[in-house]
Amino acid sequence: QVQLVESGGGLVQPGGSLRLSCAASGSIFSFTVMGWYRQAPGKQRELVATIRSSGSINYADSVKGRFTISRDNAKNTVYLQMNSLKPEDTADYYCNAARPTGNYWGQGTQVTVSA
Repeated sequence: QVQLVESGGGLVQPGGSLRLSCAASGSIFSFTVMGWYRQAPGKQRELVATIRSSGSINYADSVKGRFTISRDNAKNTVYLQMNSLKPEDTADYYCNAARPTGNYWGQGTQVTVSA
């Protein structure tokens, strides 16, 4: 059973930074793609960023130039560095890991950007 545990969320002022971490219970080598999604109150869950096992990275237009996704295979962890945060980045952020045999989600971590 794969477990993904997010951490690093919190309250930050506009313009601030946070780094989210997603720790997997086992090796992340088997995952074809890992990523971050977010869901704001009253809205659908949306893609933020993904990183494939090949190293290919994809970002939502709304976060390009501000967010950076990375993975540390030795630590079985995926990160999301978020800079220049805006109030519209406020949401619950979820880690996702996918491979041919399954699709897995973490429990989410809350990010609130407010003065």
